[in-house]
Amino acid sequence: MDTRTKKESRSLVFRLRRQQLLRLVITLVLYTAAAPLLYILAYILYSLFIWQPDDLIYRLVHWLDVRSVILAIGYIAIGYTVIFLHFFSETFSYLEEVLEGAESIYKDDGELISFSSPSLSQIETQMNQLKLTLRNNQRAAREAEKRKTELVAYLAHDLKTPITSVIGYLTLLRDEPQISPEMRARYVSISLDKARRLDDLINEFFEITRFNLSSISLEYSRVNLTRMLEQLVFEFRPMLKEKNLTCRLDAPADVILYCDPDKLQRVFDNLLRNAVGYSYPDTEILIRLTVDAASAHLLFENHGMTIPAEKLSRIFEQFYRLDTSRTTGSGGAGLGLAIAKEIVELHHGQITASSEDEVIRFSVALPLK
Repeated sequence: MDTRTKKESRSLVFRLRRQQLLRLVITLVLYTAAAPLLYILAYILYSLFIWQPDDLIYRLVHWLDVRSVILAIGYIAIGYTVIFLHFFSETFSYLEEVLEGAESIYKDDGELISFSSPSLSQIETQMNQLKLTLRNNQRAAREAEKRKTELVAYLAHDLKTPITSVIGYLTLLRDEPQISPEMRARYVSISLDKARRLDDLINEFFEITRFNLSSISLEYSRVNLTRMLEQLVFEFRPMLKEKNLTCRLDAPADVILYCDPDKLQRVFDNLLRNAVGYSYPDTEILIRLTVDAASAHLLFENHGMTIPAEKLSRIFEQFYRLDTSRTTGSGGAGLGLAIAKEIVELHHGQITASSEDEVIRFSVALPLK
């Protein structure tokens, strides 16, 4: 339960307690005031008539008058006891209803909580919100687990293809010593490509394992963000060359950021890798860095197939892949962007994605301090 929810719960309990106390005080005041009012009314009615000593009503009134103090004490004692018992039992009935409602929060029965007491309407609303949130979280967890299971099955199946190819071509190289240099070079090149693909698949397995077994924590230090981006672009040159892509960095010199450099390096690596994977060949990738008084703003922009709105809304979900086909090498375990979002938010920043007219943009805002 977060801080805001705790504050709301305390506020609701305080209001309910204050409401109960106010009702108790009003009830006691009205009950206490009723005694003298009834006495005055009875006295006025009694005074309208002339009574004889042997009249039954006269003798009854005289008997009551003699014992007026005892009757007053009995009136207050019995009345106050009944009132307090009523409010005490009412409080326990509230507690019973709340406990039953708390039990039903975790029941996946599709029914909302309903309290019979109108005083519990606000608590009923809050508990229903909690139940709906829990239900949505459980559904999202089941979907993520299902996607992960499917992904692991795909990866396990895909591992067979490069292994088979590598074994096949290496067997040819071993069994055919008289093979031409050109053919040998071709077989070695294909085996190397398949081995790299096998390495990518194994890394995806490790990515899933790391995400499940570890939580991300930050180690802050000052870093030159401009130099970090320059190094990133340099390291991606071989990957850019494969699709004949260019990467242009537009950034002011020596922007200093207080952050966890290793974690942010992972964010930028995922974003640029994503841009390379989903870019049209012979196009340009733009990385732009701008700075204002409080934040650094980064834009990763590439030219590729427009991402539909329904996919764009889920792009930061765990194990969600834009390219569900396993016939291409594009797209990883579906964790890169989810991890990037988590790291950026741990830095108190924000990451968003947009796509239109065959342009894909990822925007990252990070506080400078």
